[in-house]
Amino acid sequence: MFKATKKLNNGVSVPQLALGTWLIDDTQAAEIVCSAIRLGYRHIDTAQAYENERGVGEGLRLSGIKREQVFVTSKVAAEIKSYEKAAASIDESLRISGLDYMDLMIIHCPQPWSEYNKSAYRYEKENREVWSALEEAYAAGKVRAIGVSNFNEHDLENLWATAHVKPMVNQVHCHIGNTPLRLIDFCEQREMLMEAYSPVAHGEALKNERLARMAEKYGVSIAQLCIRYCLQLGMIALPKTTNPEHLRQNADVNFEISDDDMMCLKQM
Repeated sequence: MFKATKKLNNGVSVPQLALGTWLIDDTQAAEIVCSAIRLGYRHIDTAQAYENERGVGEGLRLSGIKREQVFVTSKVAAEIKSYEKAAASIDESLRISGLDYMDLMIIHCPQPWSEYNKSAYRYEKENREVWSALEEAYAAGKVRAIGVSNFNEHDLENLWATAHVKPMVNQVHCHIGNTPLRLIDFCEQREMLMEAYSPVAHGEALKNERLARMAEKYGVSIAQLCIRYCLQLGMIALPKTTNPEHLRQNADVNFEISDDDMMCLKQM
């Protein structure tokens, strides 16, 4: 079981390997989360938009592990773009999940999903309002850390200009063949921890023959190679699966990709 952690800029420790729960139905979430925690996972990633916060909270309780030993992330829905609605949504996430606090709460997207990267309007004022709600929840102890997801450099600079508490995390789409190296560098310079969702490229990486050859060299699966790649970039990796064997394999990534192979993968 991969057990490394990273530290946020406020000193909070985050397990570097997480279970992503996108597209996991609420009726399945409790069983899968419970199984993951019992296997050794200590970071679970959910979101209001996933509609499985209830199941995630239930799975944590069923696992028998103390609440403070599991890091839980959730996200304010991308369509929520006002202070009032964001503040209410955070309270609702806590109520639905049955948790006293979230370890990390982030803005899911700078734009509503229907407009994401299709519209020039970036919701600068609205995202600042949502950020104020997150800052308030952080000050009240409802969340231990706050951050964003899918934010580019412009979106981050917009928040940075007025934020009392600087963003601690930026969760982005990252995998071999789609590595936002410039954005990663930008965030690292500002002490923001980067997180990689869909590290196996929604399963597309599993069809790649070059990755298959490299994975064979290390005696691992393509999925394990992809997850390890993100971890060696210094990112939190958030693979998702409902398969018990894949759940185990995804956590068995205590090998090292060579510098030469990492360079090759970055350029792929």
